[in-house]
Amino acid sequence: MAVRTFIEAIRTTLAQEMRRDPSIIVLGEDVGLKGGVFLATDGLQAEFGEARVIDTPLTESMIVGVSIGAAINGLRPVAEIQFADFIFPAFNQIQSQAARMRYRTNNAVGLPMVIRTPYGGGVHGALYHSQSVEAFFTHIPGIKVVVPSTPLDARGLLRSAIRDPDPVLFLEHKKLYRSVRGEVPDTDYVTPLGSAAITRAGTQVTVIAYGLMAHHALEAAARVAEEGISVEVIDLRTLRPLDTETVLNSVRKTGKCLIAYEDNRFGGYGAEIAALVAEEVFDYLDAPVTRIAGPDVPGVPYSHVLEDWFMVNPDKIAAGIRKLAAY
Repeated sequence: MAVRTFIEAIRTTLAQEMRRDPSIIVLGEDVGLKGGVFLATDGLQAEFGEARVIDTPLTESMIVGVSIGAAINGLRPVAEIQFADFIFPAFNQIQSQAARMRYRTNNAVGLPMVIRTPYGGGVHGALYHSQSVEAFFTHIPGIKVVVPSTPLDARGLLRSAIRDPDPVLFLEHKKLYRSVRGEVPDTDYVTPLGSAAITRAGTQVTVIAYGLMAHHALEAAARVAEEGISVEVIDLRTLRPLDTETVLNSVRKTGKCLIAYEDNRFGGYGAEIAALVAEEVFDYLDAPVTRIAGPDVPGVPYSHVLEDWFMVNPDKIAAGIRKLAAY
């Protein structure tokens, strides 16, 4: 057991898996000699060589396209898209090829590949280095979407993603890379995909979050606990497949549900959770399902003041909890 940052958990897990399985390759912009823009792959090329840790051109469609071809031919590629904001040139490859390969071949061909990419705001990255893209990809059947929030889950979920027989989009909130530390086992630890975690037990309000928002939800829950409000916090960890059982059981218990997510509110991933709760456990609800999310503007502003206005934070989540508790 060792205490590691989020980014260290990613890096060491990649190294462990590459030592275990020689079919794993890493590819992306600057992942080799530089070790990645956030140093997530630092040292991997020195250990595993240029044939397994491959610097690519700045062409996202090629990175994903090559990964698909490599997976078809027996390798297990882990592709890095340098920022989630730049993943859209590869959207066709992900949606039309990677996600549909097993279906279109009548279960004959799977694609064991992972696409890692940092997402999210709060780091003064402005419009083109702050986007949350999860809603686009959770809409696509055939690809799993994973969002760890702790070093422990970064290790366990990444290991499960690499070993999965189908494509996985692995979203890493960049603000967590060096701000979060935790104990990580050096054993062959895995976190099953599709399993949410109840990170705080409570009885009055259910708060559902993921990524950075999972930390903000815990902080907000601790604040309102001092006011006598008991909050249950769920860290989804995997957005698709969704752990519907954990979500619905919690809402049945508390009768009130708040979803916190960083993306634009309209059409965001939280809308799917809200619809699920309304359809499946409506009779248990004592208040409207509530979403706390980013405003519907085209991007996260560069100005610190406006960035803070855009971002969901513990104050906004706590305010939503108080409103629900008083309903």
